[in-house]
Amino acid sequence: MAVCDVANNLAEKVGEVELKDDLFGVEVKECILHDIVCMQRANKRNGTASTKTRGELRGGGAKPWRQKGTGRARAGTKNSPVWRGGGTVFGPKPRDFSYSLPKKVKKLALRMALSARFGEGNLVVIDDFGLEEIKTKEFVKVMDNFEFDNCLVVTGDVDTVVSKSAGNAVGYKILPVAGLNVFDILKYPKLMLVQSCIEKLEERLMV
Repeated sequence: MAVCDVANNLAEKVGEVELKDDLFGVEVKECILHDIVCMQRANKRNGTASTKTRGELRGGGAKPWRQKGTGRARAGTKNSPVWRGGGTVFGPKPRDFSYSLPKKVKKLALRMALSARFGEGNLVVIDDFGLEEIKTKEFVKVMDNFEFDNCLVVTGDVDTVVSKSAGNAVGYKILPVAGLNVFDILKYPKLMLVQSCIEKLEERLMV
């Protein structure tokens, strides 16, 4: 087992915590992380882009001009795709881009992402934020103590005080253990874990 320092909100060491190798010491494979990130981004796509075909456009029932004798090309409808303002051929239609990967792969990718941050030395464990009220200034002060200006913070449960305090602070995101995902871990260069969430991470990812 690896040992990680536990700091208080002043960035002072107050203890140590053991991190299981099965959770924070996994061999990182970029191909698996890539697959998960692609899946997450695809699942976020709205898929609402839509164009009208010639049959969906308004009007176009009357023949623009007679078939012969005008010297112009034959035309049967103003909705023809070759006309300006006509229908679109093979244009996008609303669709669902989402797909899923096996649960075991998702858990493995999360463990790899956590291991990557720990291996880089960009993972910090804090005992408690110590915020008694919703105050952005106090949250930013804690981040400044660690010299973090771009960080993902993971709490055990939904922490309303911390999440609302960080709401107006740029460069930070607060997530409970249940909402932790590979994309956000890789997006933010620093990862901060509240000590109480480590046990819940083990329950979620070690089963």
